[in-house]
Amino acid sequence: MNILVTGANGQLGTCLRNAAKGSADNYIFTDVAELDITDAAAVSKAVSDNDVKVIINCAAYTNVDKAEDDAAFAEKLNAGAVRNLAEAAKANDGTLIHISTDYVFGKEPYNIPCKEDQKGTPTGVYGTTKLHGEQAIAESGVKSLVIRTAWLYSEYGKNFVKTMLGLTATKPELKVVFDQVGTPTYAQDLADVIFAIVECRRYEGREGIYHYSNEGVCSWYDFTKIIAEIAGHTGCDIQPCHSDEFPSKVRRPSYSVLDKTKIKETFGIKVPYWTDSLKKCIKNLKENEA
Repeated sequence: MNILVTGANGQLGTCLRNAAKGSADNYIFTDVAELDITDAAAVSKAVSDNDVKVIINCAAYTNVDKAEDDAAFAEKLNAGAVRNLAEAAKANDGTLIHISTDYVFGKEPYNIPCKEDQKGTPTGVYGTTKLHGEQAIAESGVKSLVIRTAWLYSEYGKNFVKTMLGLTATKPELKVVFDQVGTPTYAQDLADVIFAIVECRRYEGREGIYHYSNEGVCSWYDFTKIIAEIAGHTGCDIQPCHSDEFPSKVRRPSYSVLDKTKIKETFGIKVPYWTDSLKKCIKNLKENEA
């Protein structure tokens, strides 16, 4: 089977490359240089010419602050391009697996984990355009799995873990917000789940929206404290602070913990606890430095 992966040079796309090594399926890894997914004709041709039966869309406009000043392009990539992929997959009787975000929530003051059927209440352009992408998939009628995730990090690219490793190693003190709560997600864990679902064709008849992050709950402050502890960075004094001490163009969700009951029960998966996966990632980063 031919499987098209978009956004293949990003964190999740790179982790999917790792997961798919040795697969009997033919994975076609693309990024913007190989396929501009905002070009409907190009997407349709790529899917048709390669007889693609599954599209895994890892591409997105993810710069939350910059999106506030670049709303048109964020909409084009997070919604328009998703519509192109959905329509191309449907025309070829294929399935679209699309990665969405906890940022589709946030306006309401939730204090229990968000479920898949909960109404989207985004607080900024990024979350709004990602919600529009989900809506475009639903409107297309394509067979699809939408997987919302949160706080993604890995050994690759720019992400919170790598940034905090650098800062806690070099700064004598650091302030990190404690009033935004969620769950970190190790991109390799998510990639492995997506790969398992595709490899065993377990998506057939199980279409819908799912949530995936690692298990557990923490604030960005807690996250940073554990990062420093695992890395052995004891010289940095990490202190909690309020979000309003770091003015931003967009209000981020104060509580966006995702309920993962559905994906665990539907696919029979066990989700790793967030600190266990974080230890793996930091261990790999340190080994790569050696």
